[in-house]
Formats: sequence, structure tokens, C-alpha cells
Amino acid sequence: MSHQSNLISEDILEYLKQHEHKELLRLLTCGSVDDGKSTLIGRLLHDSKMIYEDQLEAIKKDSAKGGNAGEKLDLSLLVDGLQAEREQGITIDVAYRYFSTAKRKFIIADTPGHEQYTRNMATGASTAQLAIILIDARHGVLTQTKRHSFIASLLGIEHILVAINKMDLVDYSQERYEEIKQDYLEFSKGITLNDLKFVPISALDGDNVVTNSDKMSWYTDKPLMEILETVETAKDKNVSDFRLPVQYVNRPNLDFRGYSGTIASGIIRKGDEVMVLPSRKTSTVESIVTFDGDLEEAFIDQAVTLTLADEIDISRGDTLVKPDNVPPVSNRFQAHIVWMNEDAMLPGRQYYIKQATTLATGSVSKIHHLIDVNTMEESTSDRLNLNEIGLCEVTLNQPLAFDPYSRNRATGAFIIVDRLTNVTIGAGMIEEAVDDADITAFNPVSEAEREARNGHKPGVISVSGQAVDKLAHALERNLFERGCAVVAIEQPVTPETIRALTQAGLLVILSQDVADITPVATASADNEASVSKALGQIIGELRKGHFLK
Repeated sequence: MSHQSNLISEDILEYLKQHEHKELLRLLTCGSVDDGKSTLIGRLLHDSKMIYEDQLEAIKKDSAKGGNAGEKLDLSLLVDGLQAEREQGITIDVAYRYFSTAKRKFIIADTPGHEQYTRNMATGASTAQLAIILIDARHGVLTQTKRHSFIASLLGIEHILVAINKMDLVDYSQERYEEIKQDYLEFSKGITLNDLKFVPISALDGDNVVTNSDKMSWYTDKPLMEILETVETAKDKNVSDFRLPVQYVNRPNLDFRGYSGTIASGIIRKGDEVMVLPSRKTSTVESIVTFDGDLEEAFIDQAVTLTLADEIDISRGDTLVKPDNVPPVSNRFQAHIVWMNEDAMLPGRQYYIKQATTLATGSVSKIHHLIDVNTMEESTSDRLNLNEIGLCEVTLNQPLAFDPYSRNRATGAFIIVDRLTNVTIGAGMIEEAVDDADITAFNPVSEAEREARNGHKPGVISVSGQAVDKLAHALERNLFERGCAVVAIEQPVTPETIRALTQAGLLVILSQDVADITPVATASADNEASVSKALGQIIGELRKGHFLK
């Protein structure tokens, strides 16, 4: 199944040892619909002999039955595994595939081309070191080509390989290749692409994929596979800024206390002085413990446990750094956010913000502008809708140690999680800390801000009947578990008190009438059996009045 090697039959243990120590490259394919992304991955898997014989036979049968390659083998079926993908001939989900050559191991992500799946493309790009952007030679640079190039740039992918595909359909024209290349270079002036290469290919026929093609003798550079095998990625890693987000405090017995985590960047040595953020306490590294024994030094991507000379308070979510190289620590920063949820992101609404090992509560306090990924133009907005990208100001309920994403992807990235469903609904890339001098704390909190924070409008709910206490408590519990700011009041209160509570953004449940107060929903329950019906009635009225989703 793997690439050919005599060691497989002669010395399998030696082969596995060599295979284990090969360098790994994470890459993704992206571009517009039908540019041939899945076919290219299928070609790479096929030509690197990473397909089982029964898989190949199944693909041959499926190609004859419903493939899109005519009489040829439809290699895209290797990665378009969903039934809907095969029926439509498109990619919907992000498909990850593994293959290797004699020189390198690869994990490749096949990302969807449709605009409505842009968030899936961002997911595949988040861990990639290289992006292959495919362009159909017949159509040239399209809107989705620009969109994916911009997202690749935004997510800090260092190496971009533009593969101009389907050259067989333009008679292998060098003139057409150069025309598309110049169009892309002109577009790319507006974004940051560090290492940019071009290659003309035919993924279906394998031209310039693994070996140079005689049909394009005018192209004398490396074929696509050789570029993937030789691209230099070691310099991409940040070895200058030591960052260790603490994942776990290791305390197996009274004689050992260590701080475990994966080194996000930099190098640490035994005897080095370290600082704990955000507390800024300092100590010295006493030992670097791993499963395979103690080390004198450790570096980026290694999972280690550090023991320190002093007993200081360190817990999960803290970050170990070096005192002479301290990142920003703040509860406010600017970040580009890719929104991934059907419900819009609203400034002021509370979310969980997860960065490295830290989980905090926070909100977007301001949207500076949206970015049109088709034209790179900026526009104002009061929300982020599905698949939109914006530069936002984020405010947390606790200080956070971070680096700009462009400097350190591990400590500069975060995800946004819904507090009720625990679903990931956004991804962010930190640009910089916000100067406290710019804070708008002197402005009063508006009604709209409270509504956004709570996720609902304020109002008074009136309940009555013989089972009023049970109904009030059941309603308060129901709304509380929905994430609402709610309070049930049983003792007599004045209209002024009720108004103060609603001005604070609360839903107030009253079991008595109060003069001059108009309820937004009412219900009565005379016995325990009718509580459920009354509860459903109130929830329905609240939804109808847009007090609840």
C-alpha cells in the first residue's frame, strides 16, 4: 500500500523506524468548485501507492457507474465519501487523508469550494503549513480563488502553491498558463503571501503531478510532488519565544509537583528562569520530565512536564514564559474573527473564549469593520453573519497572555464557543492588545448592550392561581437554564423596584399585580398538573414577542 521500499519485506522494524522519523507536512487543497481538488488528492494517493487493492477496485466500479471522468478512473471518489458529495460531484465536508513518500509524510485536507462552506475551509486551514490553491485553466482566477487565498493569508499559511489544473483542456498552452499566473500575481499584491510558487498540471492524467510531463516541456521547474517533498518548513517554527500553556498540574505524590503541557513555541533548558502569567511570579526550571526520561532541553511541539525550584501557585490556563521575553497580558484585544454559526454574532453577547488551555467568558465589544473576501473592501456592520470575517475588539472577564497570530499561531488563535450548547461558533486570530486609553468605559451601558449581553429583552411576566409558587419556580428554573437573566419575586414590591430591575435587563416574574406595570406574558395554574401547560403558554408568548429565540 505504501510507497515502494525494499525494507518492507527485508526489515519491517527498520522501515517503521525510518517512517516514524520522517518530517510531517500538513497541507490543504482549496479553490473554486470543480477545480479538481479531490481529483488531485486522489492522484497523489494513487501515484504514491497509498490505495489498497480493494479500494482501487471499488473506485473502478464507482467510476464506471457514476464517475465524472468519462472512461478514465475518477480518483476524486477516494475523498468525496459522503453520498451527497458523490451525487453532486462536489466536496461538502473537510476530508483528511494521509500518504507518504520516501522523503516525507503528509496529512492533506480536501476543503469544499462552495461559498456556503467557507467556514469548513477555514477549519482545514487552521493547522496547515502549505496550501495548494487550484485554478481551472479554462476559467482562470475566480471569486472563490481570491476568497480562499485571502483566508489562507489571514490564517498565516506560510507556503502557497498555485496549481493551474486541467491544462489538458487548454491544449497545454504556455500562453494561458502565463496569463493566469500574472492575473494571480496582480491580485496577490493586496494580501500577504510569503512563499508563492506556480505549477501547471493535469490532475486527471497526472501531468506534472509526480513527474514532469512531456506535454508541457516548456515548464522546467519541479513537479508538484517534488515541491511538496522539498518545501522548507523548519524555519516556520517560532523557536525564539518560549511559551508553555499549562494543561495539567501533575501531582502523583507528596514529593512531586510538575506542570504539564505542550510547548507552543521556543526552547526551554534546565536551569532557565521562567515567569508565570498572568501572576508574573518567577522561578527556575529544576527538571524537564518526559515519558522517555528527563531532558536537558525541550523545544516547540514537545509534550513535557516542568518542575520548578519554588512552590508557586500555578494552575491550568496559566502560561510559562521567560522573564526577558514576556508577551502582552490583557483582557482586551483586536482580532480577526471568522463566524461559523447560523445565528449572527452580536456585540455584547457573552460567549466562551478558548485560547490554548485557557477558557474565559467574554464578548465582542466592537466590530471595527467587515472584510469582503471577494474584493478585500471593508464595510461597517453591527453583527457578523455566517461565513463573514471581521476585525473586532474582544473583551474578556480575565487577563489573557497572548501573542499576535502572525508571530505565534498557538498563542494567537482562539475559538468562540456557545455557552449553552458548547458548539464552536467562531474562530479568531489576535492582532494586538487594545490600549486601555482607548476604552469607552465612560459611556453608559445602553439598553441594546444589556439585551445583547443577556440574549433577550427585559420584561415582566405575571403568574397567578392556586399553584402560583410552583409555576413561578418552574418558570424561573426553565428560563435560567436557557441562559436568561431572570428573577422570581414573591414579596410585595413597588413599581419603581420593578422598573429598576427591567432597566438592568432582567426578566422579572411577579406573583402579584403591580400598578402601572404591563406584563409581556401571563399565565395561571390552579394545580400541579396545570403548571406544565401554563409554562408552555408563557414560553410561547415570550417567543412570539421576541423575548426568547
